[in-house]
Amino acid sequence: MKKIYIGILSIALIFFASACSDFLDVDSQERVEEDDKEDVYTPEMFVNGVYGMFTDWDYAFSFLAITEMISDNADKGSSPSDPGGDKQLFDELTFTSGAGSVDAMWTRWYKTIGRATKAIEFAESYGLQDATYKNRLIGEAKFLRAISYFYLVRGWGDVSIQEEDVLTRAPKAEVYAHIEQDLKDAMAALPDKYTDSKDLGRATKGAAQGLLSKVYLYQEKWQDAYDNASAVISNTNYGYALIDYSKIWRLEGENSSESLFEIQARGTSPAHGIQQYSETQGARGGTGWGWGFNTPTQDLLNAFNAETSAQPGVTGDVIRRDATIIFNNSTLYDGYELKNCENPMYNMKAYSSANKGAGDGDKNLRYLRLGEIYLIKAEAGNELGKTTEALAALNDIRDRVKLTKVTTTNKDELRKAIWHERRLELAFEHDRWFDLVRTGQAESVMKAHGKPFIKGKHELFPISNTQLLNTPSLGQNPGWS
Repeated sequence: MKKIYIGILSIALIFFASACSDFLDVDSQERVEEDDKEDVYTPEMFVNGVYGMFTDWDYAFSFLAITEMISDNADKGSSPSDPGGDKQLFDELTFTSGAGSVDAMWTRWYKTIGRATKAIEFAESYGLQDATYKNRLIGEAKFLRAISYFYLVRGWGDVSIQEEDVLTRAPKAEVYAHIEQDLKDAMAALPDKYTDSKDLGRATKGAAQGLLSKVYLYQEKWQDAYDNASAVISNTNYGYALIDYSKIWRLEGENSSESLFEIQARGTSPAHGIQQYSETQGARGGTGWGWGFNTPTQDLLNAFNAETSAQPGVTGDVIRRDATIIFNNSTLYDGYELKNCENPMYNMKAYSSANKGAGDGDKNLRYLRLGEIYLIKAEAGNELGKTTEALAALNDIRDRVKLTKVTTTNKDELRKAIWHERRLELAFEHDRWFDLVRTGQAESVMKAHGKPFIKGKHELFPISNTQLLNTPSLGQNPGWS
């Protein structure tokens, strides 16, 4: 089994072992024999291969469809005549179980889980003498495995726990328990921070605890979500701090004090970025550089403009709006002049000043940051009746972007204000659809936009036809055929 496994993984490592950041710069081999496996591959290289799974092409297109284009934040974009495969179907909420984007991300996350599990097994059996180092590698792999299961359980509900049984689906509660345990194990093994620059981008204890607070939020485990979010904010060993919102997605904002975890992308050989992530979302036509997909909606723009600024003479949430949206026929923050492009708006958070439309971009994907942790604390605090603490956390986020404070102490009103704040703070950070579903807003929001949302069906994605052909015992989600 080891021989088979190493043979399969060797090809994948060619593409992923040196991906992302300096800590992934390792030599790759086209062929590995059983006898010399210890001379070629180490447990660290296997773990590096798990990080590399997050830089694949799937994250530049299929990922956009099921997290953003499906929501009220984004339109398909591009040209009206270009459906982008199934992207128009997601925009219109008319996709089926044959959708390629559903199959691609389901497959991507399960492959990532499989690689993480094998990396854990390899680290455990390799014979590493440094227990701290060994446990750290295992903690990193468990963190990355937890990310993948978290996407799966939010998107599909009951799903297989691959390490236990691939033929049946475990109840959602069991999947969440599995995620929680992986993150608790990661917290026990990972350092608060790394001291060597070559380890920039690796998972840390704070990243695991921050993700754990979010996992609790999605289960409405309010006390656990509140406690862990509060701990992340207050732990001085982590060293997290909010930064200027306008700079978070610029080069100077990469791996900043605001960042808990980012998918690393240098955009130079031999390490690549998230393949074509910036290119697919780049401005199309005219002086643009990309394909023009995943464009902001007029509704999102209206939401930014409707906010009340605390700055005299200023209207709207201009700081977050301009850090989120690129406008056609405008000059960007770096002096680049955008003219005569096909779409009126584009995603600023995918823009790279230096790399623009390069296939191997240098744009880090900000997976989890401190701004969201504040809003987790606010939402959980409000549900627990900790109104003062909830308002303080919420207004820390609003103060940063110079908006007026929220003052309501009514629990229902404050809940809606926090949900709205999540939309503006986290737009185009790939959580909007999941937020709409978990908060019960998906049906009303989609129908308000003329989308044919069916209650009891669209809360979950379908199991793909391809998967059901291979594993019919999994069964289909309600409402899908």
